[in-house]
Amino acid sequence: MEYIKENLDLVRENIKKACDRINKDSDDIVLVAVTKTIDEMIVNESLKYDITDIGENKVQEVQRKYDLIEKPVKWHLIGHLQRNKVKYIIDKVDLIHSVDSERLAEEINKKAMGINKVMDILIQLNISKEETKFGLERKELDELILAISKMSNVRVRGLMTMAPYYENPEEARWIFKKMKETFEELSNNDYNNIQMDYLSMGMTNDYIVAIEEGANIVRVGTGIYGARDYSK
Repeated sequence: MEYIKENLDLVRENIKKACDRINKDSDDIVLVAVTKTIDEMIVNESLKYDITDIGENKVQEVQRKYDLIEKPVKWHLIGHLQRNKVKYIIDKVDLIHSVDSERLAEEINKKAMGINKVMDILIQLNISKEETKFGLERKELDELILAISKMSNVRVRGLMTMAPYYENPEEARWIFKKMKETFEELSNNDYNNIQMDYLSMGMTNDYIVAIEEGANIVRVGTGIYGARDYSK
């Protein structure tokens, strides 16, 4: 597993350099190791390199791996979440990144209430308006925030986006910049359960640019574990 340590060292060095460029403390960046398709034995081995947060795209992968991961970690659900699957992960994950509708938020609130939990979530925006991506447009955001502010067992902790894949990650910079502007606009809201703590954006190809534009959560999978085998 030496390759994982080498990859992690490189990612952390890149995070540090990006933070230095914008006078930010690299300790303020949450690195989510995305374990999609990665065998739990490899995930467990990688945890000895001080990985504290892991992210999964699919509910069934959280279910399958949850009891097999040997060290305490924070679980992030970063993929699209269907309402009928909320019940399977509500007691397992620490942060849901992908809330993009009032109906989904209502279901999370209902299921969280059932286990006496306040569920931390991020609202997903589709800044690029790419048809293959989930998420709200900016104009829909305020209405959703108002609705969630009345829910007792959901707490908004920030925003998330997924940029399209670009060969040159600089092409995604405008998306991250616009996300940061939106994040700042919402930072002074007066709602009780709406906090702008986390801006989750940036993946293996573009996390450096994302950090330069204000991300404090980055989601890196291939950059840590190598190319994925999607046949699994």
